Amino acid sequence: MGALARRILDALPQTQCTRCGYADCAGYAEAIAGGQAGIDQCPPGGAEGVHRLSQLTGRPVRPIDPRFGTEGPRAMAVIDETWCIGCTLCLDACPTDAILGINKRMHTVIEAHCTGCELCIPVCPVDCISLEDATPGRTGWQAWSQAQADEARSRYDAHRRRQDRDEPIAAPPAEAAASERKRSIVEAALARARAAKAAPTP
Repeated sequence: MGALARRILDALPQTQCTRCGYADCAGYAEAIAGGQAGIDQCPPGGAEGVHRLSQLTGRPVRPIDPRFGTEGPRAMAVIDETWCIGCTLCLDACPTDAILGINKRMHTVIEAHCTGCELCIPVCPVDCISLEDATPGRTGWQAWSQAQADEARSRYDAHRRRQDRDEPIAAPPAEAAASERKRSIVEAALARARAAKAAPTP
């Protein structure tokens, strides 16, 4: 990563939300430095974030491009533990390892580590994760401190190292079978959850 890309990365909020269209904040920083992305693609950074990037790149300040979302209060993920089936899909999706849980047991969100990235929402098969406004009346960098950004970046780097260490180059047959068993367990849990939701209340 070049010097400009590093400075740009330092100026981003490190939510790792991918709303900018890139896999993470580092990817977005490199794209800006290389002239492939605009400085207006980071809703979590908001207007102040665009101003920071303008100062670094010399590009004109502009509003957040609505194609990438809008600036708003920071959200926090909340898991309805009564509906959680313990599938662990959200654990893998969370870029800062802010979700605590094990297979077949309910999960919970560690509030201090949640960046509000929303990446856990689409992977939940039972829709038991919702978002709450964590910073009423405050948006962009007013809702997110530099210390929080630094902590999120550190946790994301640790998450990536763990993924790189644990992820095999190619899944051997035994692991493929285990994955198939896990899929069956999730499907069975989904069926039970749907049946419970559909059952009339006494």
